[in-house]
Amino acid sequence: MVKVKLFGLFRLDTGLKEVQLEAGSVKELYPLLLDAARKAKPATTVTAADIDGCIVMINGKQGKKSSKLKDGDEVMLMSPVCGG
Repeated sequence: MVKVKLFGLFRLDTGLKEVQLEAGSVKELYPLLLDAARKAKPATTVTAADIDGCIVMINGKQGKKSSKLKDGDEVMLMSPVCGG
């Protein structure tokens, strides 16, 4: 199991703060997270593209979509922030 902590748009839209999922890579998390979002809030506006655009941290270090995961890893997904 991998612990996934969610921040930014994903958290605001779905209300999910954290989920536990089985995945071997960050890329494998994306469809599972979209399913979890739709279960938490069927009318969610979060899309696969939103998840794909997130900044990924694995155990406190920057990761990427292709990063492998192992049991017990903690993944944080943060949507990028824009301002002006």
